[in-house]
Amino acid sequence: MESFRLDILRHGETTLSHTLRGSTDDALTQKGWQQMQQTIDNELSMHGVSQHPLWDVIVSSDLQRCREFASELSQKYNLPLQINPQFQEIHFGDWEALSTQHIYEQSPELLAKFWEQPTQFTPPNAESMQQFQQRIVLGLENVIQQAQVEQWQRVLLVSHGGVVKLLKCLALDKSLDEILTMSAELGQLNSFNIQSLKNISLMEPKK
Repeated sequence: MESFRLDILRHGETTLSHTLRGSTDDALTQKGWQQMQQTIDNELSMHGVSQHPLWDVIVSSDLQRCREFASELSQKYNLPLQINPQFQEIHFGDWEALSTQHIYEQSPELLAKFWEQPTQFTPPNAESMQQFQQRIVLGLENVIQQAQVEQWQRVLLVSHGGVVKLLKCLALDKSLDEILTMSAELGQLNSFNIQSLKNISLMEPKK
């Protein structure tokens, strides 16, 4: 079974970047758009290409902070684009679009439980961490199957911080309770080599 490279581009700064925006459909700021564009430009430049793309396909979350940039990129490089709601950020329920400071002031013990053991505590009316993992894994299974059929070598996924962190947990064989300790910078790429759901490795960025 052939492996392929999955580059996950996290969206840039948004109008609600100071909050747990989750499935809230806020827009990119101008700075957020520039963060993503700079990352793509740097990646193309590093590989010595500017006119033809590195990727075989672009897959994107359906939320506008991912979708709109992915759509423009697919048009610019004439790449197929798949919009997949399975790659949305985790839904935070009653905590949607609230800052952690506000939650801390209202419910410090609940926030502490979530940070310490996110698999054991789910915010009120939110998607559980296990449900989130199941959703992302289903989306990933679909991409893996298509990559085999279409013989994709490299896929660009435009998605969210939680998705990046979950993939890091899978690649590094970490407990799901460690997901919130993983890094995922706004507008940055994280790359993975994927052969199957049980064979995912994190690719270190080139200096």
